[in-house]
Amino acid sequence: KSSLICVCMSEVIMAEVTGAQLIAEALKSQNVEYMFGIVGVPIIEVAMAAQAAGIKYVGMRNEQAVEACRLYSKFSARPSSLEMIPAVVEKAVRSSIYGLLCRLKHEPEITQAVRLLKAAQRPLIIIGKGVAYARAEKEVRELVEVTGIPFLPTPMGKGVLPDDHPNCVAAARSRALLQADVIVLLGARLNWILHFGFPPRFSPHVKIIQVDLCAEELSNNVRAASALLGDIRAVVRQLLETVRSESWRFPSDSEWWSTLKEKMTANAQISKSLALQSTLPMNYYTAFHHISELLPKDCIIVSEGANTMDIGRTMLLNYLPRHRLDAGTFGTMGVGPGFAIAAAVLEQTQKSAQRVVCIEGDSAFGFSGMEVETICRYKLPIIIIVINNNGIYSGVDPETWKEMEKMGDMTTIAPPVTLLPEARYEQVMSAFGGRGYLVRTVEELCSALQESLKNTHTPSLLNVLIDPASDRKQQVLYTHTALHYSSICCNIINNLDKALLSCIFSF
Repeated sequence: KSSLICVCMSEVIMAEVTGAQLIAEALKSQNVEYMFGIVGVPIIEVAMAAQAAGIKYVGMRNEQAVEACRLYSKFSARPSSLEMIPAVVEKAVRSSIYGLLCRLKHEPEITQAVRLLKAAQRPLIIIGKGVAYARAEKEVRELVEVTGIPFLPTPMGKGVLPDDHPNCVAAARSRALLQADVIVLLGARLNWILHFGFPPRFSPHVKIIQVDLCAEELSNNVRAASALLGDIRAVVRQLLETVRSESWRFPSDSEWWSTLKEKMTANAQISKSLALQSTLPMNYYTAFHHISELLPKDCIIVSEGANTMDIGRTMLLNYLPRHRLDAGTFGTMGVGPGFAIAAAVLEQTQKSAQRVVCIEGDSAFGFSGMEVETICRYKLPIIIIVINNNGIYSGVDPETWKEMEKMGDMTTIAPPVTLLPEARYEQVMSAFGGRGYLVRTVEELCSALQESLKNTHTPSLLNVLIDPASDRKQQVLYTHTALHYSSICCNIINNLDKALLSCIFSF
């Protein structure tokens, strides 16, 4: 669980009982076990009081603006007096975990949802992170296996059901979204991650059965054909009761399943051919293939970046719920090391053998790279893997960089997406006492990762140098009648970029 509690004090008044002590005691009474922060006057006193009250304090390095956070926090207030501090803290904690636990009382709504599902020719279940938060994995697994419907997890819904479950169609994601005629949306938002539910990624005629805890999320962007407000576990149980009572199951030999399996097989072959390429520098798929072969099935995967996060979602499988953290709804870069630290602190306290592996793009790592010092200070055995392509989305190789430097002022020449080629990020970890590895080959990658997994006491950073031109496998989006124009435009733009760069260097 994570929550943002913003408590502002105009001043800390030193008295027999200070405001800092009141905050600490109020948090302790709410069973808060950990406090993460960056101290300065007067917050130092709050952190010290928290420690005195028995709360574990983890000092971080990367400060985010509190005023910016206020817009996204569930609760924000300024206590009017010392006496108000406990009440404000209690309300803040209560607001952070607030939810609506209920069982739908209107059976016709459930009946209508099941009727839509039974009429579907191409049904799909989308499992969002709300299912993980609701701890509804048992109920959702039953729904999937009783109905025989294919499912697709959102990034942080991965692992609610294992990614290798036979009904998981993540390998045919684009086709499943585009051609589904009825979608059961469980605890997921139709935001940018799901393309807002709009064509050409979705059928314009798709019917949405939406299950969500928050009324304000229902029918956002696409109007739900059936909107079921309530706790996901309770609602799914009701859906299951009705499905079982009608003895209904989607046929496994349907044309829909054949279409999805055909696409999954084709995509798997493309990914495999990319993963098994032996050329150097490595591409994304080669690096992720060998990483996935070595990662324990119960490890906590933290990931952020552009291509690193997107490709990693497809290549790095999750087998357990609540074992993946990434940039999430707002696509915020810089959250990875903080997520990893919080996860590692918890695992360390629980004396768990689960490893925390933080996989970062080189650009994303730059946002919060100094948290490596925090990791080393608390001796958290986190494994950081930086997928280094010398840029944001793509960079240039060292030779190209040198040629650009000869041309003059790099502030007018270097493409804005480029970063310093082959930056030695592993030395940041070594500087603070951790283990740093520079990786160029598959053999070096496997050796470094195996050593890091064996070492359960020291943090590690693997700086994996990949081809700056490496990209995602080609995505071709079809409408019902023709190739979608965006694919053509992307190809034209990419080719123009390459042509322009060639022209620059020909001079």
